[in-house]
This record gives sequence, C-alpha cells and structure tokens, in this order.
Amino acid sequence: MKNILCYGDSNTWGFVPGSLNFETYYVERYPYHKRWTGILQKRLGDNYRIIEEGLNGRTTNVDYANEQGRNGKTFLPIALYSHAPLDLAILMLGMNDLKKEFNRSAAEIASATSELIEIIQKSTFGKNMQSAPEI
Repeated sequence: MKNILCYGDSNTWGFVPGSLNFETYYVERYPYHKRWTGILQKRLGDNYRIIEEGLNGRTTNVDYANEQGRNGKTFLPIALYSHAPLDLAILMLGMNDLKKEFNRSAAEIASATSELIEIIQKSTFGKNMQSAPEI
C-alpha cells in the first residue's frame, strides 16, 4: 500500500465556505467523500492510503498574532514522522499567507514554500525510512 500525505489548509480540511459563525466559532466540514482527499482516495483505490492533514488557517511559515498552531513549517516535521513511512507528500499551502495581516509578496510565499519542500527533502520518512518521500 502506498501512503500519501496531503498537507494543507482549510481546502484540505474540508471547510464549507460561508459556514463560520463568528459568535460561536462553529464551522461546517464537508463529509470525507466530498473533500478532495476523499475523492482522491476513491479514485486511487485500496492500494493507496490518503492521509488528510488539513487545518483551517494554516500558513506556510508565519504565525498569527492571536492564534497558535497554524504555522505549517512548525508542524510539518511532526506530521511527516507521525504518518511515516510515506511514498508521497502533497503540499497545498500558501493561500492564507495572502491575508492582509501578513503583508507578504508572492516571492516571500514562494520562498516559504521552498522551506517546506526542503524539510520534506531532508527527511528520512520515505517508504524505506531512510530517504525522503516524493513531493
């Protein structure tokens, strides 16, 4: 069986647009079979295991002023290790970096994404636990 880590933000988590209630912080989540990870799992079949590691608001490598745990760079090594061995890692981050509060340029976001790619490439959490997974 091939293991595929899908590391992303609310699009990977399955956030239903418009569902956030700012008073109660209730949010809706698409059922697994409607999320892109669930669709991918169905199309690839039983010889693959899709590992969904999505988080609303996750950034590439920046921290929010008032929310903890959304920095993708901080959690990526943990996710790689906890789900190892991995054949493939899919990154779907960068959209939250475009928020006004971060004031980031496209070049800064691309550089941050390169940092995440480097973390994966330097890891030893690939299929043989001695090399990196494909990206």
